[in-house]
Parts: sequence; structure tokens; C-alpha cells
Amino acid sequence: MDVRWEEAGWERLTGRSGRRRLPVWDCTVGLVVGDESVLLIDPGSCVLEGTALRAEAERLTGRHVTHIAFTHGHFDHVLGGSAFPEAEFYGAVGLDAHLALDRDELRQDAVRQGLEPVEAAEAARALPLPRHLVSGEWTLELGGVQVLLANVGPGHTRHDLAVFVPGEREVVFCGDLVEESGEPQAGPDAVPARWPAALDRLLSLGGDDALYVPGHGAVVDAGFVRAQRATLAGRFGVSDA
Repeated sequence: MDVRWEEAGWERLTGRSGRRRLPVWDCTVGLVVGDESVLLIDPGSCVLEGTALRAEAERLTGRHVTHIAFTHGHFDHVLGGSAFPEAEFYGAVGLDAHLALDRDELRQDAVRQGLEPVEAAEAARALPLPRHLVSGEWTLELGGVQVLLANVGPGHTRHDLAVFVPGEREVVFCGDLVEESGEPQAGPDAVPARWPAALDRLLSLGGDDALYVPGHGAVVDAGFVRAQRATLAGRFGVSDA
């Protein structure tokens, strides 16, 4: 156990990676530390939360966050990005246009879910759009560790991105394609017929021994992901044929 990380409220997953479960919406934030660069995955729900995460990441790593990956475009996973204007932002192809066109809907959804209107408006207005768009796979060199960004969707949304981190055990940041603390949520932007295939893609890239980090909840294994895949296939009437 790395006491410094644990005392700061983070769970150390491997020598290079860790994560934190944020309050209120139980959204997971991931952190990957390279020798030269630092990647933050899903930077929280508002400027205040993003600012706190930025300070924590700098304290833990001794460096600035240089890269941000959005696993998808829901407010609790992206609006904290407003606190990182200097970072390079990554997302699945199409996420930039989605966030640009639906910025007001993003703000409204945040308010509907309980974020203060002033906070929601500030975060949505200042949100940087992802400039680096992943259509298939993108290898991100952080110095001493190569992280794979994979466009595995659509599924939970039309723009689902997973992050694969090699190490003593591979770590897969799944976004909301996988949820442990509740049933996976299929909103109006979900593509239910493709969701099981997105999980197949996660499993094929991560393998049986990986740690799978859901968008909400505790870290799970491949067996949990397979079980959730079967549940979703049954729920949405998706055949394996």
C-alpha cells in the first residue's frame, strides 16, 4: 500500500496507476503516471471538483497533468475538464462535435442531477473540447509507459473510449460501459444493440487477468464484465448469433 496515495483518498492499482471514487455521483477518476507525462481519466463534474483533482494529482506526482481522456460525454465525467485548460484532451471520434453542439444540454443535465446552476454554467462554458480524436486505437507515450486508448463503442453512449494501462496487471478504465455500484444506465444516447459487443472488445483487449475499473463502483474482474455483458444482452434482446 502506498500510504501517500491512500491518505489522499486514492486507490493505488499498480506502480503507474490509481483511481479515486468521487462523492455525490460516485464517478471514478483515473490517474496514470509516466516518467515525462501524467494522464487523468474523467476529471470530475465541475470546475471546483476538477481544481481539487488537479491539486491532488500534482501533489501525488510532483508534475502537472498533461493529458486528459474522456471515456464519454456525460457531465459527471467531463465538466471538471474546465480546470485543465493547458492539457491535451482525448476522446472518441465525434465527441468534440457532440460536446460543442450539446453544451447547453450538458449544463441542463448537470442541473437536473443536482449540480448548482452557477457551477454547471461555468463548467459548460469553459469546457475544452477534445482535440485528439480516437477512431480505432491510439498509443499514448507518457514516458516509461505506453497507454492504449481504444474506441470500443458505441454502447453506453455513441462515443465510448476505454483506457488500457500495462503493468504488473493490466488496468482497464471502462467508463460507464461497466458499472459496479448499480445497474448500467442506458439513457437516450445509448446504443443498446451494440453494448454487448463493446464489452467483448474490452475483454479481448484486457484479457482474463486485467483489473477492470468501472465508471461507478469498485474495481472488478473479467468474470464480472462477462456477467454484466450477459445481463445487458438479455435486457436488450441482443443475440450472439
